[in-house]
Amino acid sequence: MRRHLAKTLWIFCAGMLAAGGCAGNGEAPRQNGSTPDGHSAAASEDHGSDGVPAAAQGAPPTATAEMRPSAQPAEGGETVAEEHEFSGDVAVPVEAEPPAPPPAADEASRVGSRRDRKAKVRSRAAVSSGALGGVAHGRGAALGAPAPRPARKPMVIVKADPRDSNTEDYRNHGVNPMVSTAEDKLSTFAVDVDTASYVIARRKLNENGSLPRSAVRVEEFVNYFRYDYAGPSNDQPFAVHMDAAPSPFTTERHIVRIGVQAKKVARSERKPAHLTFLVDVSGSMGAPDKLPLAKRALRVLVNNLNDSDTVALVTYAGNTRLVLPPTGLGNRGRIMAAIEGLDAGGSTAMASGIELAYQQAAKNLGPNSESRVIVLSDGDANVGATSHDTILKRIAGKVKEGVTLSTIGFGMGNYKDHMMEQLANKGNGNYYYIDGVSQAKRVFQEQLGGTLEVVAKDVKIQVEWNPDAVKRYRLVGYENRDVADRDFRNDKVDAGEIGAGHTVTAMYEVELVKGNREELGTVRLRAKKPRGTKAAETAYLLPRNRINPTFAAASSDFRFASAVMAGAEILRGSAHAKDWSLGQVVRIATAAAGDDRDREEFVGLMKRASRRPVAAR
Repeated sequence: MRRHLAKTLWIFCAGMLAAGGCAGNGEAPRQNGSTPDGHSAAASEDHGSDGVPAAAQGAPPTATAEMRPSAQPAEGGETVAEEHEFSGDVAVPVEAEPPAPPPAADEASRVGSRRDRKAKVRSRAAVSSGALGGVAHGRGAALGAPAPRPARKPMVIVKADPRDSNTEDYRNHGVNPMVSTAEDKLSTFAVDVDTASYVIARRKLNENGSLPRSAVRVEEFVNYFRYDYAGPSNDQPFAVHMDAAPSPFTTERHIVRIGVQAKKVARSERKPAHLTFLVDVSGSMGAPDKLPLAKRALRVLVNNLNDSDTVALVTYAGNTRLVLPPTGLGNRGRIMAAIEGLDAGGSTAMASGIELAYQQAAKNLGPNSESRVIVLSDGDANVGATSHDTILKRIAGKVKEGVTLSTIGFGMGNYKDHMMEQLANKGNGNYYYIDGVSQAKRVFQEQLGGTLEVVAKDVKIQVEWNPDAVKRYRLVGYENRDVADRDFRNDKVDAGEIGAGHTVTAMYEVELVKGNREELGTVRLRAKKPRGTKAAETAYLLPRNRINPTFAAASSDFRFASAVMAGAEILRGSAHAKDWSLGQVVRIATAAAGDDRDREEFVGLMKRASRRPVAAR
């Protein structure tokens, strides 16, 4: 009997093994709450405030300038800018020598005019390689060796530590160097109103995760916060502000802040928006902080749209599907049902999804409305024509037709930050990251006007520093927004967009010439109307008398922005911040935070960061 039972049991187990149903078939059982890719499916913690933070505390801006229309293009097509000087709260036109015309198009002129820019790029790479703990720049670059001289700036995709069991990637754009004004007095860049970098860092720090240095973009940290810039008092799209003070971080240096405030547009005055949601429903989006959170964010957005708006919904995974054709907000229930029915599964064919989304967006193109594709994804494209350059070229072509594209990032573990950022850059849109419902409300409720309505496109800023007043300078951040000086007036070169109510802040470190009382330089801003093809240019002088005598005498806005800049520099391992400390950042930010909840949160993040090391990646 015992022998018979043993034989029967052996036959039973052998059959089960053949059917793949017994333990020991080579596949370990998943733990409760894990996703198909093995990552934890715990919902992400909700960060930030559900309401609008209190107004920033502090004195009024130290300098304000109202933009005035540039003069009509001169004979030959060149735009002549008006010059203004900061005087009280109004920009006063001043006599100033017009800027030199763009260089000739012959090859010799191009080569000669860019020697200083190439030297600046090589110096930036050297600064970064010394600060990032062994991240090489350029192909085949040895550790600590100067970067080669490619046609484009040296870059490298920096992946997360394999020990973290993730495949996230971020792009290292280097760190801007100090530049001698005697060698190169021009600093040119495209504006950036994205904030994803700060939100990604916030989530990782709050969850005690490893923060890759390449995930930190200084300008996105600074621009996440609200500053009390006065808006334009006329029909111009911008007001420009400038203030400065001695640096509390490096002796013999000053910090210069340049702020741009776009005009605000009331919800009732906003143009009709025709939106196409392109939602990634691939298997990688199954975690609670991905597709489920994306659906909640879309519900927030739909609830804040006007009756004149329309919504279409396209999904992509192994294939693409039109879930909802363009539908008016009078059928809000139908829109909500389509969103609620989304489920995750399959691989990721992003390129074909983008094509179908643009087809839907193009159906409502018109001169008095906005047509935009909004991509919600973790950026992990793995099927189809997913070459980075291929997708970006397709998007750039659609922008010329009048359809813009914004990206909203979700999740961790396989997140592709660089892909999501570049999609928005090429699509003339915004790049946000959402880590909780409160962040969804910030993007799709509190700041919806700026998210949906563009007031100016291809916005470039060029600062011409006066060599007699400024010995050296560096732009802190905006490394991936660098524009060749000669392309400032080239209207074919793409730049950044500004939405209604958006602010843009740029921070410089400068070394002043002692004893000189001349103006620091000139700021030129160049932009096109939302549907325009020719840019208008306005210029402003930066007078020396706008420098505060001490850092403590500066406004709380200025001091807080300086603290955010310094905190981001430390987190990304900048060589310029090797002697700075997060403790100092905490003290300055605390004194300038007031009762603003976003600022208080930043103070808490810096305290948390000071207690743990940041990944040297």
